[in-house]
Amino acid sequence: MKKIVLYITILSGLTLSSCKKDFLDRVPRDGIVDETFWTTEEQLVLAVNALYANVKNKNTVDMDQMGDNTYNSSTTDYRNIAAGRYGIDVSTINNEWRNMYEAIRECNVFLANYNRAVTVSEARREELAAEARVIRAYTYAYLTLFYGDVPLITKPLSIDEVYGPRDPAQTVQDFILNELQEASVNLKAELPDKDNQGRMRKGAALGLKARYALYFGRYDVAEKAAKDVMDLGVYQLYNNGDPATTYNQFFTWAGKLVNGNNRETIIARINLTNVSVHNLSREIQVPDQSSRFNPTKSLVDAYLCSDGLPIDRSPLYKNGSYDEIFQNRDPRMVQTILTPGARWGGRYDGKPVNTNPDIFTTPKFVADRRGCVTVTGFYFTKYVELSTVGSVTQDQNDIHLLRYGEILLTYAEARFEQGTLTQEDLNNTINLLRTRVGMHPMVLTELEANGMDVRTEIRRERRIELALEGQRYFDIKRWKQGPLLAEPIKGMKKSWALVPADVANLRADAEGYIIVDDDRSFVDPKNYLWPVPLIQLDRNPNLGQNPGWQ
Repeated sequence: MKKIVLYITILSGLTLSSCKKDFLDRVPRDGIVDETFWTTEEQLVLAVNALYANVKNKNTVDMDQMGDNTYNSSTTDYRNIAAGRYGIDVSTINNEWRNMYEAIRECNVFLANYNRAVTVSEARREELAAEARVIRAYTYAYLTLFYGDVPLITKPLSIDEVYGPRDPAQTVQDFILNELQEASVNLKAELPDKDNQGRMRKGAALGLKARYALYFGRYDVAEKAAKDVMDLGVYQLYNNGDPATTYNQFFTWAGKLVNGNNRETIIARINLTNVSVHNLSREIQVPDQSSRFNPTKSLVDAYLCSDGLPIDRSPLYKNGSYDEIFQNRDPRMVQTILTPGARWGGRYDGKPVNTNPDIFTTPKFVADRRGCVTVTGFYFTKYVELSTVGSVTQDQNDIHLLRYGEILLTYAEARFEQGTLTQEDLNNTINLLRTRVGMHPMVLTELEANGMDVRTEIRRERRIELALEGQRYFDIKRWKQGPLLAEPIKGMKKSWALVPADVANLRADAEGYIIVDDDRSFVDPKNYLWPVPLIQLDRNPNLGQNPGWQ
C-alpha cells in the first residue's frame, strides 16, 4: 500500500492527457509522455495508482458536518450548506464539481489507452481497467447526488466537445450501476495481500453498487448487490472479543488494514507515517482550541436505551445529570460519544488541577487554551487515536469509506422497502451489528408490541452505526427528510454544567437545552440539490440551473 500512496504523489505531476505534445510535435526524451507511456504493466499500474488520489480521504468524515450528527465550531462551507446558508458561488460547490471532473478526465484517459499495452495479458489489463471504472463510477455518484443532472463524459474530450448540456440523473445512475456491475466481473474476490491493500476488489464494486442503488431508490438492485457481497464469504465484522471496545477500536490504529486483523473494511484510504496522514483525531479533541466535531443533541437522543426502546419510552432513561444520559444506552453511544470517566486527549476536566487531565469528567465551554472546548457539551471519541491528539497532522487512522457493516444495513433496508423483510433477515444483518457490541436485538414482534415503526428503527440503526462516516446528509436527502436540516442545533442541558457560570450566557430552549444554531432553513425542492456552480455556468451556459437557484 505504501507503493500506491507514493505513486499517487509521483504521478500527480505527470502527463495523463492524450493532447499534450510539444510545439514541434516531437516526443520528448526527458519525461513521461503519452506517446511512449502506455506500453508496460508497470506503467498501467502506475497510472491506476494515481487514480486512487481521487478517492476521498478524511473529507468523507468532514461531510458529516452537512447533516445533523455533528456541528463545526468554525464557520465552514459544509456548516453553511447544512443550514441552507449558501449560494451558487460557494467555493465547495465549485470545488466538488471541478475535482470530480478532473478525476473523471484522468479515468477516461486511462480507459482510452490501457489496451495499448499489448504485451500485458488481457485479463490483467481488464483488471486494472476495472479499478479505474470503479473509481470513475464512485466519482460520478458524488456528482449526481450533489447536482442531479450532470454531463456524462466517458472519453477524453477535445476542447470543442466540452461545452455540452447535462445528462438526466437517471441516465447517469444507470451508467454508474452498470459500470460497477461490469467492473466486478474482472476484479478478484479475495482480499488484497499486504503489498496491495487499498486496491478495489470485487466487493468494492458490488458494495458501491449496493450503496448507490439504495441511494437511487432501486431497492431490488441494492438487495441483490448487497447479497452478492455477503455471499462472497470474504468479509466479516471486525471484533476484538470485547463488546465494550470493539466498535470504537475499529476506527483507531488497531483497526488499520496493515495490521491484518480487519476483514470488515471494503474500501479505505490507508494512511501511513511519512506517506499520508491527516488531522482528524486532533480536530475532534484538540486540547487547546474548540473541537471541529461537536455531537448534536439530535444524535445523542437517537441512541436507544439498552432495552431496545427510545429514550422517550424506556424506563431506563434518566437525564437528571450529564453522567446519567450515558447510562443504560446502546453500547455504541459511549464508543462514539465521549463519556465521563473515559480517557481523552482534550486534557481538561473542569475540576481542581490535581485531578487527571487525561480523564474526561465534564465538558468545557470557556476558551482559554487550557482544554478542548465544545459548543454543544458533547465530544466524539469515534475515530480518535489518542496518541496523535497532541500533534498536528500526524494521524494515521485509516478512513473507512465502505465496510461490511454498511452492506448489512443496506440489505435490511432494501428488503424492508420491498416489503420482504423477515426476522431472519434482521438476525443476519442488523442483529449482527448489535451482537458485536452487546446490544438488545431488533425483534419485529417487540417493535410492534411497543408501537415502534420498523422503517424508523432501520433508519435509526443506520444513523447510529454509521455516525461520523459521511453518509447522514445523503440519507436525509434520499429519505426526503430535508426539514430535519432546518431544525435548530442543540446541545446538553445548561443545568448539567459543573460550573453554571460557564454556560450562563448561552441561549437555551424551554427545557433548558443549549441552542447552538437556530438560523437554519431548508427549501423544498431547492435544497435537495446543490446549484450548478456559478463559475461552471459562466463557462458553459448550456448546463442550465437546478430548480430554485439563480
